[in-house]
Amino acid sequence: MTIALASAITLMFAGVATAQTHLFLLSGQSNMSRFKPEKVFTPAVQAEFGKDKVIVIKDAKGGQPIRRWRKGWISASGEVPESTGDLYDRLMEKVTPAIKGRKIKTVTFVWMQGESDAKASNGEVYAASLVGIIDQLRADLKHHEINVVVGRLSDAGLDSKKYPHWMMIREAQVAFSKSNPRHDWVNTDDLNDGKDKSGRTRANAVHYSVKGYEILGQRYAEKAIALIRDN
Repeated sequence: MTIALASAITLMFAGVATAQTHLFLLSGQSNMSRFKPEKVFTPAVQAEFGKDKVIVIKDAKGGQPIRRWRKGWISASGEVPESTGDLYDRLMEKVTPAIKGRKIKTVTFVWMQGESDAKASNGEVYAASLVGIIDQLRADLKHHEINVVVGRLSDAGLDSKKYPHWMMIREAQVAFSKSNPRHDWVNTDDLNDGKDKSGRTRANAVHYSVKGYEILGQRYAEKAIALIRDN
């Protein structure tokens, strides 16, 4: 074997050994559940970082409060539910095998949730609950620096008596996003007007239009990429 060939093989295997992966975790309730990352988000981050260096995992369930992600959640009045964190565990059951044997360079958590907590008047503990979820990820992934992109609640429930804490949660999401240079948020107020998947034209709906979900994917990708590049 020539010295040149041996050097080439060494460099090739060294590249494989040092290859690092960008992990994107997408979770939340219905607007995340209806969101299809494979349409816009995944192609965008793959184009930026390389298809072989990106893992995108989504796990979402409609109509769920944040306590199903935040372990040990306690309400503002001190209520302690019988069970918490089960949807977080379900997410991690997907993550663990997907990252086995991979060296994770960055972790980005993309979050779209809050309608259920707005309706249940749990806005007072929302920010602390979100912080707790990120702490769980840090501990379980053994990765201290985690990027977070939050989809802020849209304008669907601003004047609705059914969602008394809607504005409070919007404000909590923005405040959380401004609390750390690795956090950011996306606006969704313009995504819930237009035709839904059934062809109905909606205005200020809780769920987004077909086009709205595509724009959401673009905005999520832009914010996620910027956080990775800037940090």
